[in-house]
Amino acid sequence: MTNVTTRLQGLWLPLITPFRDGALDEPSLRNLVRHYAAKPIDGLVLGATSGEGLALSWDERARLISVVRDELDTIGRPLPICLGVGGVATAEVIEALDRTASWPIDFYLISSPPYVRPSQRGLLAHFTALADRTVHPIVLYNIPYRSAVGLDNETLLQLAEHPAIAGLKDCCANRTQTRDLITRRRAGFHILTGEDAQSFDALQAGADGAILLSAHLETETFAAILQHVKAGRHDAAAACWALVEHLTRLLFTEPSPAPAKYWLARTGVIASPEVRLPMVEVGAELAARLDQQIERRQPTTTQNRVA
Repeated sequence: MTNVTTRLQGLWLPLITPFRDGALDEPSLRNLVRHYAAKPIDGLVLGATSGEGLALSWDERARLISVVRDELDTIGRPLPICLGVGGVATAEVIEALDRTASWPIDFYLISSPPYVRPSQRGLLAHFTALADRTVHPIVLYNIPYRSAVGLDNETLLQLAEHPAIAGLKDCCANRTQTRDLITRRRAGFHILTGEDAQSFDALQAGADGAILLSAHLETETFAAILQHVKAGRHDAAAACWALVEHLTRLLFTEPSPAPAKYWLARTGVIASPEVRLPMVEVGAELAARLDQQIERRQPTTTQNRVA
């Protein structure tokens, strides 16, 4: 697992899953892959929060991975793929790992079990059991406002010692916790910020990269922020951040990924802004605000329209 884990850095895109008339929209999916493979991203996350993974059947998840990998191979851009999996019971997640062990993926993204609110000892045992079973490296996903319980830094530091646990998508929304973990982590344990509005702060604190829904838009600017921070060009990084900071809030005005899907449909990258219930498409007020931003950024938002 050592070689692939070195790729867990830079700008990763948590790709939305396009739907049309209730089904997976494969033409739009292929267009999405071509569109973003031409941009400065370092990896794709599929079937996770932004990809409405919980609304996908297992057949759809398998098809999602197959189509994306096929398109990347056709293009000749071998981006690593991280698959979102999860569940309430440890046995349920182990079953998912076994089911997907032969899939052409590179990592799993796994959050804490929702609803049941296990203790830190329970979380340690849960993720250790998964790490003992997996054939692909695991990226932990700490997002307590969705899972109802967060991973403490002491627990994360213990889990980081497991050879099958490669890193963390950090959405703890606690700057102090993030900075403390970055300072204390072991070498080789990669931390990618996933909290869009706080991502600039996390990158300046030393995060290895970012997994950002907002990078569906202005992808080059987000990539430039990472490059400037890495090179110590803090003024240039701040100037780029000023161009996109508003988007990191606007795209979460209503539940994600509906706003991003609206934007991508309006600019022709996907055919439809369709989401699956209980998600709904954006309301008229937000649509108008998104339209204003699209008009302002029009020269950079109309490339690679879906056929």
